[in-house]
Amino acid sequence: MSAAGSIQEQLPVAMAPWSPGEGPVGLVIVDVVHGFCTVGAGPLAPAVPNPQVSRMIREIDDLARRFTAAGHPILAFLDTHEPDRPEPPYPPHCLRGSGHEELVDELAWLEGEPLATLLRSDCINGFVSAIEPAHPGHGVTHNRVVDWIALNRLRSIVVTGICTDICVLDFVATVLSARNHGLLSTLRDVVVLEPACATYDLPLETARHLGLPDTAAHPQALTHHMGLYVMAARGAVLASEIRD
Repeated sequence: MSAAGSIQEQLPVAMAPWSPGEGPVGLVIVDVVHGFCTVGAGPLAPAVPNPQVSRMIREIDDLARRFTAAGHPILAFLDTHEPDRPEPPYPPHCLRGSGHEELVDELAWLEGEPLATLLRSDCINGFVSAIEPAHPGHGVTHNRVVDWIALNRLRSIVVTGICTDICVLDFVATVLSARNHGLLSTLRDVVVLEPACATYDLPLETARHLGLPDTAAHPQALTHHMGLYVMAARGAVLASEIRD
C-alpha cells in the first residue's frame, strides 16, 4: 500500500468536479515562479523534473486560458524577496532581480493579460503580503486581495499553486477566516483544485544524505495530502476538476 493510500485511510479527503454556476468567479495562482518550479532555479526549485509540479503548471495554464476566454479575473502571487529580508527558516530564494521570482515560462503570458493582477509576495502568506499602506505615513492599511474580491464581486475563487501544504494552505486558511469574519461580503466558496496544486519532494533518506536533520523531511505525496486535508477541515471545497 502506498504512503498516500495509507494516509487517505487515516485522514480521508473527498474531491469532486466543481462548477461555478452563475456567480462571478476568480482564479488565484500562488507562487508558480521559477524559484519553486523550474529545475535548478535556486535552492527551493526542483533538482530534477517533478511530475506533480509539471502537472500543476499544465493544469493552471489550461485553466487560466479558460478563465480569460470567459472574462473571469485572475490574481497571481509572485514570491519575491529583498536580499536583506530573508524568509526564515528557508534559505534566500526568489530574490528580486534574480529572475527566479518571475512566473514560469508557461504562464509568462499573464504579464500582459488585462484580466490578470500580479502581486509580489514577500512572505509565506499571500493574504498578509497583500496588506499595503492606504495613506503612507498615516498607519492606515488596506488589503489588495480584499479589494480584488470586492471589486469583482466574486462569489467564489479557485485557488491553485505551490506549495499545497505551505503557501497555498496559508492563503486558503486566511481567506476562509476573513470570509467567516465578514471581511469578504460577496465570497461564498473557496475552491482548491487538486491537480493544479503541488509541493516539493524531500524524502527522509534524501534529507539525511544531504546532511539535513530528520525534521527537514518532506515527502511529497504525504505533505500534499496533509495540505488538502487541513484546507478541507477549514472549510475549503476540494475539486478534482473545474467544469464550465
